[in-house]
Amino acid sequence: MYLDKRRLKVASKNIKKLKDRIKEVKETDTKRLNEEYNRLVEGLSTRSSTDSYEFSQGYVEEIAVPGNPVEGNPIPAVLPNDIIKESMPPAIRRADLFLNFLSSIINYFRRRIRSTKSVVKETPAKCFHHLNEKTGISKKYLKFSHARLKSLLHTLKITNLREFNPLTLVADFVTILATFDQGFVCIIEPRDTKIENSDCILQLSCLDASIAMKHVFDRFRSVIITSGTLSPLSFYPKVLGFDPVISRSFPMSSSRKVICPMVVTRGDDNNPISSAYNKRNDASVIFNYGKLLGGLCNSVPDVIVCFFTSYAFMENVILSWNEQGILQDIQRKKLIFIETKNVVETTIALQNFKCACDRGRGAVFLSIARGKVAEGIDFDRQYGRCVIMFGIPFQYTKSHSLESRLEFLRSEHNIQASEFLSFDALRQTSQCIGRVVRSKTDYGVVILADCRYNTKEKRDKLPPWVTSFLEKGYLNLSTSNAIHLSKNFLGQSSQPMSTLELNKSLLSESDIRSKDIDMPSISVRNLSGCFDWSNSVHDLTIEVARLD
Repeated sequence: MYLDKRRLKVASKNIKKLKDRIKEVKETDTKRLNEEYNRLVEGLSTRSSTDSYEFSQGYVEEIAVPGNPVEGNPIPAVLPNDIIKESMPPAIRRADLFLNFLSSIINYFRRRIRSTKSVVKETPAKCFHHLNEKTGISKKYLKFSHARLKSLLHTLKITNLREFNPLTLVADFVTILATFDQGFVCIIEPRDTKIENSDCILQLSCLDASIAMKHVFDRFRSVIITSGTLSPLSFYPKVLGFDPVISRSFPMSSSRKVICPMVVTRGDDNNPISSAYNKRNDASVIFNYGKLLGGLCNSVPDVIVCFFTSYAFMENVILSWNEQGILQDIQRKKLIFIETKNVVETTIALQNFKCACDRGRGAVFLSIARGKVAEGIDFDRQYGRCVIMFGIPFQYTKSHSLESRLEFLRSEHNIQASEFLSFDALRQTSQCIGRVVRSKTDYGVVILADCRYNTKEKRDKLPPWVTSFLEKGYLNLSTSNAIHLSKNFLGQSSQPMSTLELNKSLLSESDIRSKDIDMPSISVRNLSGCFDWSNSVHDLTIEVARLD
C-alpha cells in the first residue's frame, strides 16, 4: 500500500465530511454516539464480528467494511490478543478527538513527503520512531486506528464506503506500522523530475509472505494448500514458513490433450525473439511478434488472448505495429481490445470483447501479465482458444520495494535474487496460461514467444500440467511452424467429446485412492467435499502442513 500527495489530500477531505456528519448526528441522534462510546469503553471483544446488510429507514444498519489489514479478516475475530483484550484508548474514544488524531497523522505524512529529497528505506520500528518524535503519538493508539475508524463509519451509517478509501488506507497504514516491527519496509520515493505529473510516494511493502499465513497455521492443526501453480513445490515452504507433512502433485484428469504448448524462439527470418530489455525495442522482434499474431488470426477461431510483460512494452509494440501496417491487417480479421490501467475502461473492453465473440466476429485481447485480466478473468470455452505470452514477465528489478524483498529473501531464507525472479516470472506465466483452460471441455493453444523459454531451467519452473504436454517437437519453433501446428491441433480438438471421454475426465473416489496417498487424519470423502472434481482439469497440487 502507498500514500501520495493526492491521496492524503482526499483523506483530509474525508475527515472534514465525517466531522460534518458528526455534527448532524449530535443534533438529531446523540444517543447513537453515546452508545458507541460506551461500547468502546467496554472493549472490542464484546462486539460482534459479523457484518451483514440490514436495511431500516433507508440506512444500512450493519456496514460491510474492509477487514483487519493485519490479519485479512473481520475485526475482532483475528485481531492480536493484546488489542482484543484491551478497551479502546481513552484519547480516541470520542469521535471528534479520533478525527483530530487522524488529521495529525495525515499532516505528518504530508510534511515527511515534502521534505524527502532522496530515497529513504526504513523498518516499521524506525518509521514509527520518527513519527513519535514529531507528533508524540504512542504505538498503542496507532494499533487501534483501523478498528476505531470501522466503528465510526458504522455508527455514522456511512453507506458509500468507497468514498472514504483514502482515509481507510491511512488508518490501515499506521495500524500495520505499529503492529509489526519486522517483515515490512517503509520506502519514501521523492518525485521523479523526469516523469511528468509524478509525485512523491510513501510506501509500506510486505517482505515476509509468512505473515499472511501465520494466523492460519496458529489456529488450525491441519492446513491444505492447493493450486495449479504451486511449482516448484520446494519453494513455498521456505517463503511461507512451514514444514509440509505431505506434498503431492496430481496429473491433469483428461482423456485427451487439452492444451498445446509451444516455444517460439525465432521469426521466419531466423532472428531470435525475446522481451529481454536489450531486445524488446528491436524492430525485427516487434515485427516477428506481429507476424505471429497476424498468422494465428487466420487459423484460430473466436478469441486470441495476448499477454505482454508491461504496459510500456505493450504500448511500444502497438505503436510499432501501427506504423508497420500489422495492426490494420489484424483488425481486418478480428476486433482488437486492450487492457488499460483504468479499471472501468478494461471492464467495458471485456464486455465488448465477449459480445464480439458471441456474434462470430472474433477478437484479440491485448493484456498485461500481473494485470487484472491475468489474475482474475476466465477465458473459458470459445472466449479463449489461444494464449500468447510475448516474453517472460520478470519484475522491474530497479524497484526499491523489490530490491528490499530480494535482500530479505537472501538474508532470511538464502534465496538468491535470480532464483526468486525466475520463480516469480514463471508463476505469472502459469497464471496467464491457465486463463484459457477452466473446465474439462476447454482446449487451447499456448504460445510461449521468447527464446529464453527454450532453456530447461525456465521450463522446469512451469507446472506439470503444462510441461506434460510440451513435446520435444514443439520446442525451438519459428513463427510459421507454430501457426501450422496450431491449425492442426485446433482442427483435431474441435471435434465433439464423446460421453466416454467426458467420464474419463472426472476423478472418482476410487481414482484418488488408487494413487496410494498417505494422508493422515484427512479422508478422501472430506476432500471431495472441498473441491468440484467435475470442473477440475489442472493437476491438483496438495500441500498439507500439520502442526502437532
